[in-house]
Amino acid sequence: MPTATYQTRRGELHEYFDRTAIRAWERLTSDAPVSGIRATVRAGRDAMRATLLSWLPADLTGRRLLDAGCGTGALALEAAKRGAEVVAVDIAPGLIEIAKQRTGEIAGPGRITFLAGDMFYPALGRFDHVVAMDSLIHYAPQDTVRVLAGLAERTDGSIAFTFAPRTALLSAMHAAGRFFPRGDRAPSIVPVAEAKLRRLIEHDAGLQGFAAGHHRRIASGFYTSHALELVRR
Repeated sequence: MPTATYQTRRGELHEYFDRTAIRAWERLTSDAPVSGIRATVRAGRDAMRATLLSWLPADLTGRRLLDAGCGTGALALEAAKRGAEVVAVDIAPGLIEIAKQRTGEIAGPGRITFLAGDMFYPALGRFDHVVAMDSLIHYAPQDTVRVLAGLAERTDGSIAFTFAPRTALLSAMHAAGRFFPRGDRAPSIVPVAEAKLRRLIEHDAGLQGFAAGHHRRIASGFYTSHALELVRR
């Protein structure tokens, strides 16, 4: 079950993404012109999304995929175009509505079911693959691993997720970010050293059936994120 700290943090994220900055995120994830800082974030997110998609099979026909923290749906759409049956879930109903508006007709067998809710919910069912892009970076490492273990119980193939690596540069950027107008500020990210996160994963009983696979760090201006893949043994 989710911890109290996870539930508290989830509530804060819901407030931010569904109310405080929904229009900023709608613009960031569109093709509309953005400022220099936001442009680096957009480029970094585009590169990260492409990386995570590259770790999935080229043909996802017949595969069920969970996009955990789908935002405005860009990754879900690409996976569906490859034939996947995608369950795209996000805690912010407003972002889900934007995702639905942006998703046109999908040629082929793929389809997307958009849901507002928690990626942790067992009722979402079983999956061949889970992708959680930048949706766990706001949680404490212990809560992140707990969520991963819960997802692992319902995943037959791979889990790919991102975390905020603990670096001096990223810490400086976060400090500078405190001077942004409130509506432009995301909830604080929780950086974690890669070695520490790997240890927590290795020692978690719920993740013993998985081994570390691909990994890649992407740094683009004010965007720094590290992707890690867990593959069922």
